Amino acid sequence: MNVILLEPVATLGEAGDVVRVRPGYARNFLVPQGLALPATAANQKELEARLVQRSKQLAERKTDAERLREVLGDLAVEIRVKAGEERIYGSVGSKDVAEAIKTAFDVTIDRRKIDLREPIKTLGDYTIPYRPHPEVTIDLKVSVVATS
Repeated sequence: MNVILLEPVATLGEAGDVVRVRPGYARNFLVPQGLALPATAANQKELEARLVQRSKQLAERKTDAERLREVLGDLAVEIRVKAGEERIYGSVGSKDVAEAIKTAFDVTIDRRKIDLREPIKTLGDYTIPYRPHPEVTIDLKVSVVATS
């Protein structure tokens, strides 16, 4: 099934690209999430209008992301977890990082844009990339420490 991407999708392409995907992936994920539309002539015309509007929104988002980088760039967040010797009970995921930033700095970030390859399972200091905009990357400094 051919779909037109409305948003950049890491494994498929950029906004405006026409890509071929499996029908179930399009029907169950891409279309309901607002990431794609079926590739029809009417949707192609609608996409052109959306792309003009999207370019304006991206410029605004980029300035917001750069301001966020200035705020979060030098700050470090501490996450306290129960731990044994060097290993923690459970793990620290992107949701935990987003909540810690929310409580510490009163800044809401999108956990889906935190590029945490796999959950953190050991104590220590980590630098985790956060991409609020395709051209802006913020390195979040996270310390995972054991509770007393």
